[in-house]
Amino acid sequence: MFRELLVYHHSSLEYRAKLLTLMISANGEICECEEEKLQKIAHSIYPKDADRAEFLVAAVHEYHHKIITSNGLNFEHLIQLVEKETKESKRFADKIDINLLTQLHECIEEEEDALFQTRILEFLTNLKEEYTKPST
Repeated sequence: MFRELLVYHHSSLEYRAKLLTLMISANGEICECEEEKLQKIAHSIYPKDADRAEFLVAAVHEYHHKIITSNGLNFEHLIQLVEKETKESKRFADKIDINLLTQLHECIEEEEDALFQTRILEFLTNLKEEYTKPST
């Protein structure tokens, strides 16, 4: 709630947090590797704004916590939110950076979790392709 007041373009940051949470929450926990990659990704998205990068990391942790504690959000609902927000704000499709998200995929050790993340990446790739404005 406070991010809306404190963070410029908070909806963009929230959307990115949801994308990252989809990848991180696929296996139900945030491992050390994912935490390190999340920090690197956040600072690569906002290289000149460390506070904004930290807000992004905090938002990912909040979404993840809501999912694992069944506190008003589950994984399926998060997928639906991402799809709905992409349809409503097509500019968000440009924020789906498959290369960055793939970095989180490198942390997965279990084959079943890796397959699930691959499906998430495929979903996001299709979403990006469907809603990205063609360049003229």
